[in-house]
Amino acid sequence: MNMIKRILGAAIVGAAAITPQFTTMGAACTRVLYQGDDSLLVVGRSLDWKTPIPTNIYVYPAGMHKMGSDKPGAVEWTSKYGAVYAVGYDGGVTEGMNEKGLAINGLFCKGTVYDNEETVKRPPISMAMFVAWLLDMNATTDEVVKVLEEHNFSLGGATFDGGTVSALHWGITDASGKSAILEFDNGVVRVYDPGDVRAMTNDPQWPKMTAIIDYWNKIGGQNMLPGTVSSPDRCVRANYFAHHVEAVKETSLGVSICRSILVNACVPYTYLIQGEPNVSSTQWRSFANLRDRQYYFDIVTNPGYYYVDLTKCDLRKGASVLKLDTSHSSDMVGDITGKLKKSAPFTPMY
Repeated sequence: MNMIKRILGAAIVGAAAITPQFTTMGAACTRVLYQGDDSLLVVGRSLDWKTPIPTNIYVYPAGMHKMGSDKPGAVEWTSKYGAVYAVGYDGGVTEGMNEKGLAINGLFCKGTVYDNEETVKRPPISMAMFVAWLLDMNATTDEVVKVLEEHNFSLGGATFDGGTVSALHWGITDASGKSAILEFDNGVVRVYDPGDVRAMTNDPQWPKMTAIIDYWNKIGGQNMLPGTVSSPDRCVRANYFAHHVEAVKETSLGVSICRSILVNACVPYTYLIQGEPNVSSTQWRSFANLRDRQYYFDIVTNPGYYYVDLTKCDLRKGASVLKLDTSHSSDMVGDITGKLKKSAPFTPMY
């Protein structure tokens, strides 16, 4: 693991000022980890964008052969584990959780550069399949970190939504509660141990973000918390409340607590700031219950939210791919595992 350098005092303002700009538009996501009792762990995340992103839910069994790209020499694999994926535009895995309780979520991060002259020569894998590959082949955070630090791949992908580039960093958490933050710095893999920090948002990149969190921890959230929709403010609020809510063991209550923390760090629906392209309203939220293998999905315009229970899905080799078309889910609530339909696999947008 790379050591997180602590930057204190006035350096916080300077760090924010020199954060590299990137040509992404309208991304402002939040991720939070709720730690309950009796091994209950819930990873909540919001997906924020300037326009609705059609996102369907897929459940894939183990034993499926997959290609990471349509380029020659691409990364390919046969999945060890079944998983539930959130698939944007029916073409790329945004996030997911596998049957071992490993969750990976991608959030936008300005300044991300995936490759350099050396890494671009390695076996290619598309952003559309990157999270699926990690979930399919690994059971723990440590296993994912080992794959990342070996870095035997070249990461890239198609643009979308009018030419937007997917500049991301990732939060990784397993059923034991161990987490890691993954970022790419001009082709160099940076993996950080977040320690007791339980939230992440977008930019600045992780070392600078932890400096901001350290600053606010010294002030103390009971006295004052930053209240804007900026990325650092949202991260500080989510981290503070994740440490100051009750730890419970009941699944539904734990998910509700996590949901309430996340909503406090979301951007209100339809809210925009003129001249600020990197703030957008929350479109949907998800909650991965790593202990009980339940994946919740919460579209902000729906009256309720629902979940898929992986323990009730047939994830054995040869089982069918299952899908929930979320455009027809506005009246759904609670356990919708039985409403998943057999489906062809989605077609990756390589």
